[in-house]
Amino acid sequence: MQSPSDHPDVFARPPLVYLGAIAAVFVLRHFLPLPLIAAAGILWPFAALAVLGVLILFWGRNAMRKANTNIDPMLPTLAIVTGGPYRFSRNPLYIALTLIYFGVTLAGNTWWSVLVFVPLICALHFGVVLREERYLQEKFGEQYLSYRRKVRRYL
Repeated sequence: MQSPSDHPDVFARPPLVYLGAIAAVFVLRHFLPLPLIAAAGILWPFAALAVLGVLILFWGRNAMRKANTNIDPMLPTLAIVTGGPYRFSRNPLYIALTLIYFGVTLAGNTWWSVLVFVPLICALHFGVVLREERYLQEKFGEQYLSYRRKVRRYL
């Protein structure tokens, strides 16, 4: 039986953090638009970012399922995943969510996309990623440290 404390103790589920940030961008845009570019309507590059993010998200989730580990950071990690996009980044799901965030919010043509990103990425880094890394190091020891030496945190 798993211990109730066998999880990284992240401050929130990352998809909810990103959804909150996306909502904040569009609420702020409603009250003060702050357009990025004068000619709105050029959406395809932003849609491409979001689609790329979705593809990486599915690829990473599939790799985690193949490794028989939990995707939800509120649950125990059962294995170190090193296949799929985890060969290139220790956090491909967060990269995917970031691409989706920028794809969706930049389509709204507002500087709020960039301004809200700063607290978003700080919350993710300090409230999720560093906590997950500490947990994985404590739980898997040298196996995780070896993986960490080979693969970058983000890109």
